[in-house]
Amino acid sequence: QGELVESGGGLVQTGGSLTLSCVASLHGFSTYAMAWFRQAPGLEREFVAAINWAGNTYQSDSVEGRFTISRSDAKNTVFLHMNSLKPEDTAVYYCAAKRPPHMSGVMLQSARIYNYWGQGTQVAVSS
Repeated sequence: QGELVESGGGLVQTGGSLTLSCVASLHGFSTYAMAWFRQAPGLEREFVAAINWAGNTYQSDSVEGRFTISRSDAKNTVFLHMNSLKPEDTAVYYCAAKRPPHMSGVMLQSARIYNYWGQGTQVAVSS
């Protein structure tokens, strides 16, 4: 209970695409809000995207229009589809899960509210 496993990271050229996956061992997965955060060397962990139990999505300004978050409740999986990748997207990407009660989109951007975290998957974008 509470294990999140990310996959799909790797090395890609500028302008390329990757899709990250996060499989969650969570009872009642469909009631959880899910999110992706990232952390580059020497920087704090930052919000990337979130999706709540109803399927509403939120993205940071830095990835708006390039990244899309989605979920499959049937597979207990959340995805991060990343297009038009830039070198500044290079980071370790973490999956996070927030159990009910449900929170607003603004609050979902705060790492402190999440109950479970994955171990991360590395994304590197070469220039």
